[in-house]
Amino acid sequence: MDGKRDTILFKLFGSSVSYMRRCLFSVLSVGPVPNHLAFILDGNRRYAKKWNLGEGMGYRAGFLSLMSLIKYCYELGVKYVSIYAFSIDNFRRRPEEVQCVMDLMLEKIEGLLREQTLVNQYGVRVYFIGNLKLLHEPVRLAAEKAMKATSNNNNSILLICVAYTSTDEIAHAAQESCEDKWALIRSSVNEENDANDVIKLSDIESHMYMRVAPDPDILVRTSGETRLSNFLLWQTSNSLLFSPKALWPEIGLRHLVWAVLNFQRAHPYLERRRKQP
Repeated sequence: MDGKRDTILFKLFGSSVSYMRRCLFSVLSVGPVPNHLAFILDGNRRYAKKWNLGEGMGYRAGFLSLMSLIKYCYELGVKYVSIYAFSIDNFRRRPEEVQCVMDLMLEKIEGLLREQTLVNQYGVRVYFIGNLKLLHEPVRLAAEKAMKATSNNNNSILLICVAYTSTDEIAHAAQESCEDKWALIRSSVNEENDANDVIKLSDIESHMYMRVAPDPDILVRTSGETRLSNFLLWQTSNSLLFSPKALWPEIGLRHLVWAVLNFQRAHPYLERRRKQP
């Protein structure tokens, strides 16, 4: 009987928390709601050291926080969520640590494909963004499978930046723009150079990895750090930067609420900046 009573109380408590969260989001929705939130997941290793956790446990704790935060974003009405999961520079870390992250990534992608709880509940389309050929082959194949499996979803978008740096993205976009322009010039019967031979800003942007999403409204980096660490340098010139002191596994609903409130306060200024030529 005690176990059954505890189960009922737990469900009632969960329902009450969910109801209060919906009420809170209804109040926030009176103001402008960000369309795109981006997150730098900083502090997983420091969290593990702080609590004397084993190898890789900080990343696992961070994954739980990530799932909760993504859920909160979609409940609030945020359509695009981007996360900086693994930088190209991170491949220079100890091989054991890199392998641990790759194994965890593979495990979670395969879990997503098996259950698709979050994906189905919110109609999430998943993109893996970056130089994917640098990933370990099982991870790359699983990422491609996840993108294909969710390609018909369009309610919300989750962009997972792996094997990514902004400088690599810009270099990739510039190279592809040059190749496309050169192919167009060679195929043209008109040998005269004109304005169409010039590479434009729109040419670069059309080849960016992040072309599938609008620029972020808010960039959140945990651990109190204010560095962008080579993440979305091209896309964040008019984004609000929010830097809570919490390590990534410690981030929660209150941090998201403060980020949105700061965005709403700064929204008129940010809109004026975006409209400037």
